[in-house]
Amino acid sequence: MKGARRRPPLHAGGIKPVLYRSHGNALASNFMSQAPESSSAAGAPLAALMDQARAAAAHAYAPYSGFRVGSALLLVSGDTVTGANVENASYGLTICAERAALVRAVATFGPGLRIVAVAVANLNGAPSPPCGACRQMLSEFTAPDTPVIFPAAEGPRVVPFGDLLPLAFHTQLT
Repeated sequence: MKGARRRPPLHAGGIKPVLYRSHGNALASNFMSQAPESSSAAGAPLAALMDQARAAAAHAYAPYSGFRVGSALLLVSGDTVTGANVENASYGLTICAERAALVRAVATFGPGLRIVAVAVANLNGAPSPPCGACRQMLSEFTAPDTPVIFPAAEGPRVVPFGDLLPLAFHTQLT
């Protein structure tokens, strides 16, 4: 899109902080590696991020479903922020791990933060990609090529964020 700048993907040389604003459809359509131990340069950072997400899941409050989820967000600054799901007797008030991490990140680093990788883990051995609400919330802070790693039926899956939410709702910010 005219005027939009895209951040370069994760690479072995580090992460270059470039702000962007995404509007419209993502162009990425192919799945990235199926597991964090892949040969890609991003494999090791994603595996470490997944470990942090698993550790966060141990802190989940899930007395109703028993489904304990954790998330870890790698920020362009190099900081990592984690979150865990927090259930409520009124299920609609439950907050997912991804949104818990995002709210914590904004509260800690401010609204200008940018996410360069997302990891989601659970302690139940079940597939758990980010839900639609989490995808929409994360879309404010990610680029279409931001890698998202999560448990899938065939094992850990890494997908560009744009493949998870190709038609994100956006408004023009002034």
